Amino acid sequence: MTATTVLTARALLLDMDGTLVNSDASVERVWRRWAERHGLDGDEVMKVVHGRQGYASMALLLPDRPMEQNLADNARMLAEETADTEGVVAIPGAREFLASLKGLPHALVTSADVALSTARMAAAGLPMPEVRVTAESVGASKPDPEGFLKGAAELGVAPADCVVFEDSGAGIAAGRSAGMRVVGIGQRATFHHPDAAVRDLTQVRVEAGDDGTIRLHIG
Repeated sequence: MTATTVLTARALLLDMDGTLVNSDASVERVWRRWAERHGLDGDEVMKVVHGRQGYASMALLLPDRPMEQNLADNARMLAEETADTEGVVAIPGAREFLASLKGLPHALVTSADVALSTARMAAAGLPMPEVRVTAESVGASKPDPEGFLKGAAELGVAPADCVVFEDSGAGIAAGRSAGMRVVGIGQRATFHHPDAAVRDLTQVRVEAGDDGTIRLHIG
């Protein structure tokens, strides 16, 4: 972006992987091993898995497999991902961005479960937001809007007054379906036409308004 975009919100809803934390190395290792076990093309698998809970990705990739098997396989994958934090680092600007949100309404809305989100945020050296919507909190994975709607409800803010930060197509679709504006983080996001897009969080500045609003200077 060559010009600065200004968005006004009353709460921010933050994805984790690809948005606050770069976990691509771990995700690639775990999912490519899974693809090999099931005779699938690793490159094609990687096009699907970002932003979704594991069982939802499996349902798309192995449509004839019973959901019970996907859920059991997902539990194993979560444990494998939680144990594999090598190369997990903060997205540039994430630490400063989170520090600028202190005292402002915001929540983590992630497809990871509590264990995985805790492990990855810790590996990246990032503080965990007080309000969190994890895999255990929802009945449907992104691109379903349930997680973002729950985050808004927990913060007591109308969906239209929330801005979502996301990197994946599934996450951007979920934010849109929730009736929220979306800031896309990283190259992956640009293919899904968010309301604004940045390379990383160094291009976002947060300004607290006297009236309880949050002004986002993006670009």
